[in-house]
Amino acid sequence: MKIVFFGAPGSGKGTQSKRISKALSIPQLSTGDMLREAVKKGNDLGKKAKGFMDSGNLVPDELILGLIRERVLREDCKAGYILDGFPRTLTQAVELDSMLGQLGEQVEKVVYLDIDPEKVVARLVGRRVCGECGEEFHVTNRPPVQKGICDKCGAALVQREDDQEEKIRVRLESYKLQTAPVEGHYRGQGVLVHVMAEGEIGQITQRILEALRG
Repeated sequence: MKIVFFGAPGSGKGTQSKRISKALSIPQLSTGDMLREAVKKGNDLGKKAKGFMDSGNLVPDELILGLIRERVLREDCKAGYILDGFPRTLTQAVELDSMLGQLGEQVEKVVYLDIDPEKVVARLVGRRVCGECGEEFHVTNRPPVQKGICDKCGAALVQREDDQEEKIRVRLESYKLQTAPVEGHYRGQGVLVHVMAEGEIGQITQRILEALRG
């Protein structure tokens, strides 16, 4: 099954896409991971992407689509995959449809993680991330055993700069303007499923699995 995870910043796309990846035994494809892998390998796409990243510019859609095309053609994607972090705009959604169509594929399900914006703010303001291994915690929902210290590697936990309340609200407004139209695009194709992204992580995972099977 070819799946796209979609929702506002802080809706849990990364967490849930990893859990569903394990449950369905299909890879989770993060555009961020793909970019880092291409840059590390130093292939043509990686070199081009690195040029944009080093100059502080966004990597163009055509390069991202090239990375996705290259990745979905690998053997481990034959049974399906989960796209996390793309598409974020209506233009990207249309271009993704076109690229997959050339491969004889299409997005089969789009999981829309629906959450109250105020709960997004609370979730992200309380998020703490390990500066070494990247493990995530939350001051109330998932506090570390020792305050400010990562349970996994013992390094210090930090609050990301973009997890400040003012910046979160700017990101949510940007999402509403740029990304929300993608919802209508996929609803029109009959592949959109809404999942309430509030409550326990395991409960949300179960809702997603039920929606995908429905």
